[in-house]
Amino acid sequence: GLFGVPELSCPEGFQEAQDKALQESEQLVQKACSIPPGPETVMIFDQLSDSLCRVADLADFVKVAHPDFAFREAAEEACRNIGTVVEKLNTDVELCQSLRRLLADETVVSSLDPETRRVAELFMFDFEISGIHLDEEKRKKAVDLNVRILDLCNEFLIGTHIPNKIDKHVLPEHIRYNFTAEGNYLQVAGLHADCPDDLVREAAYKIFLHSNAQQLARLEELLASRNSLAQLVGYDTFAHRALQGTMAKNPETVRQFLEKLSEQLSKRTQKDFEMMTKMKMKLNPHNSMLMPWDHPYYSGVLRAERYNIDPGLYCPFFSLGACMEGLNSLFSQLLGISLYAEQTKRGEIWSEDVRKLAVVHETEGLLGYIYCDFFQRPDKPHQDCHFTVRGGRLKENGEYQLPVVVLMLSLPNSARGAPTLLSPGMMENLFHEMGHAMHSMLGRTRYQHVTGTRCPTDFAEVPSILMEYFANDYRVVNQFARHYKTGQPLPKNMVSRLCESKKVCAAADMQLQVFYAVLDQIYHGKHPLKKSTTEILKETQEKVYGLPYVHNTAWQLRFSHLVGYGAKYYSYLMSRAVASMVWKQCFAQNPFDRAMGERYRREMLAHGGGKEPMLMVQGMLQKSPSVEDFVDALVSDLDHDFETFIMDS
Repeated sequence: GLFGVPELSCPEGFQEAQDKALQESEQLVQKACSIPPGPETVMIFDQLSDSLCRVADLADFVKVAHPDFAFREAAEEACRNIGTVVEKLNTDVELCQSLRRLLADETVVSSLDPETRRVAELFMFDFEISGIHLDEEKRKKAVDLNVRILDLCNEFLIGTHIPNKIDKHVLPEHIRYNFTAEGNYLQVAGLHADCPDDLVREAAYKIFLHSNAQQLARLEELLASRNSLAQLVGYDTFAHRALQGTMAKNPETVRQFLEKLSEQLSKRTQKDFEMMTKMKMKLNPHNSMLMPWDHPYYSGVLRAERYNIDPGLYCPFFSLGACMEGLNSLFSQLLGISLYAEQTKRGEIWSEDVRKLAVVHETEGLLGYIYCDFFQRPDKPHQDCHFTVRGGRLKENGEYQLPVVVLMLSLPNSARGAPTLLSPGMMENLFHEMGHAMHSMLGRTRYQHVTGTRCPTDFAEVPSILMEYFANDYRVVNQFARHYKTGQPLPKNMVSRLCESKKVCAAADMQLQVFYAVLDQIYHGKHPLKKSTTEILKETQEKVYGLPYVHNTAWQLRFSHLVGYGAKYYSYLMSRAVASMVWKQCFAQNPFDRAMGERYRREMLAHGGGKEPMLMVQGMLQKSPSVEDFVDALVSDLDHDFETFIMDS
């Protein structure tokens, strides 16, 4: 069966696994309600969470990645059913009472260790945001809103990817071949951001981002429903609800962070836009005004012209085997951990190119498993991501339930006999996703509810982004980057050039991220919104980003992150700030420092989500960073490295 789960040798097995989990959860609910309040109550709650998550998490992965439609469909159904049960449990008054009795008993609470207490509070928080404290009518309304929000999220997500069609005669003949023809229509499925022809990019931008009444209605209903739910359960706005327990803690801190960052970036962003405008004038003298469809293209042109970093020059040094060796060697030096390939049993994997790795510590032994689903295949989503399939926890019998994760990438399939070669970007993504995997392996908490990456969103990206700093350090790269034919190491100046090239137009790129984050905060802020979502987009784009809004477009209708990162899009920037501080303070001097590796494990990885994120950051940096520190860390990363600059000049 999939992942070694015996029921999952066929799609119908999902029903069986689901029924088993629901049966188990019923018994646990009864048990939780009948025992006196104590640490065991928290254990039972965690077992309950585990029995449901073991099916839901696995199904979450299978529904997007399994090549067999029947498996995907069965997994989708299981997700829906378990989701409904979770919503019901979150509004089960009797179940909540058992936890409330525990938290109200001061003697019991004072006897709990910090992790158990935090887990109890997190479960209580889940009850509260589902409206447990409301009367029955309002509680039912909260459940209905939650269900409606789930459906709207799925519909909106599908809508963000649907191509737009246009009568082919509208477009000049010489650019039509760039788009897929369908009878008299052309399909525009993306922004064609890398296309050298300005007209193609302009057409793609205006057509792909053209407003769509249905999708607009979905977004407006989604934002309004989120706001109603948040207010129903006692929060001012959805953002206040979403930011509870995060590093930022509240929307005010996020606003301050984004405003200060924007302020610090503005001069540099202006300079970047001026450089891009000059480049556009040089290549296209007739039309030199910089537009939103120009930014990704011309920043790429400037990068290539200044640093000549053709990925083709780098790929031969980054074979997949060499990169995996590099990760293995880094983890072994920093953390005493090695990765070993394991044989899989029949039916355990969903595609024959999936590899299973055992993660083994030099003294603690086996820590868990990583399934590597690295290669492109039809119907597989083109996104790089990390899935928790099973969370770690201390079982009742004293054994540890080993975590199981999947790393999904979209690497090209290699030609026969040749190794898979990664571009620098793919190599960095591999390191990034491995950062998540190590968090899952080393966040060995007693409770599954807070294991590994089950932590606040603005902290979850810290371990993965930190790995990007390792991937961009010559001392690390030099350990594994070898030409697959000659064995020659990657020259140092090529690594320096690559790192410096990433700083070209980096301020403008970051400003764009700030714009997205601000937009997300406004959409999830005070309702009713003062203007339509499109008017807010126009106003925010011109004020925060600086490139003109294009009439009749509605980029927000393609903003898929509004679903998974609602009110939390800023997380990526804040995580990067923390990762930057950790890198500079702890690893920049020596990226292989074992004592620092151990401190990193002890202070940041080991707790999963079982400790307040800011306390973990404090433990690592040995100080409490301010919003200004975060901004300074991000901005100082944009400065060019003087040594490389001199070498290249």
